[in-house]
Amino acid sequence: MSIERVRDALRGISGVHVTAYDAEGGVDAALTGRVVARVAEAGIHNIVSGGNTGEFYALAPAEIRRVQEIAIAAVAGRALVAAAVGRSLREAIATAREAGGMGADAVMAHQPLDPFAAPSAQVDYFLAIAEAASVPLVAYVRSNDIGLSDFTRLAAHKNLAGIKFATPNLMLLADCIRATAHLPAIWVCGLAEGWAAPFYALGAKGFTSGLVNVAPERSLGIHAALEVGDYDEARRQVAAIAAFETMRTKHNNGANVTVVKEAMMLA
Repeated sequence: MSIERVRDALRGISGVHVTAYDAEGGVDAALTGRVVARVAEAGIHNIVSGGNTGEFYALAPAEIRRVQEIAIAAVAGRALVAAAVGRSLREAIATAREAGGMGADAVMAHQPLDPFAAPSAQVDYFLAIAEAASVPLVAYVRSNDIGLSDFTRLAAHKNLAGIKFATPNLMLLADCIRATAHLPAIWVCGLAEGWAAPFYALGAKGFTSGLVNVAPERSLGIHAALEVGDYDEARRQVAAIAAFETMRTKHNNGANVTVVKEAMMLA
């Protein structure tokens, strides 16, 4: 898949599917596949496998590969699949290469969790993955510490499809979008539906979503409103899911996945 087709999908909704478990705590392949298939059937543009809503850090590397294999098969070409990678650089590169070989269309690199990694070194981490991967990279940034020059360096890589910006620092986002306007990489709202409108107003496109596991039609409605610049309608639709999103932020976001899965059982 060309990098421009990946960018087109990123301008849509990047739905992060949950991982289902069996009674012994292992990955439930059949149920996970059904979850992913439902999201794909709904028309979500990009399905992220192994994202935070998919509990990347709770899974062993072999389990991550298995979940991504399940997702690729369940999507069956109906959407783009971005396979998440992370942890050590060697692990991230190995996972990226395996994902590309399995049929993933792109990889999404989690920002490294190392507390002693300098911001410039974190960008070097993303760039090393972009250089090694056989498919385009989406960089998932959750920190305000990376500076404008490093963001520009990241956005300039030929294999960088976009940056999933997941911090509410809108001034930094605005600076980044202005500084990289001459580059093809796009900026995506990484804070889901509730933040999508202000991100769009600054020039970002698309947004991430865990809501797609529960009510993909709501995510699609918000996206449709933003794509035509109907901010009043987007705000109205976001207001309807505000209580759900607030619950996900409880316990420093520790309730995020639990709330999504509980809502899925009620839907």
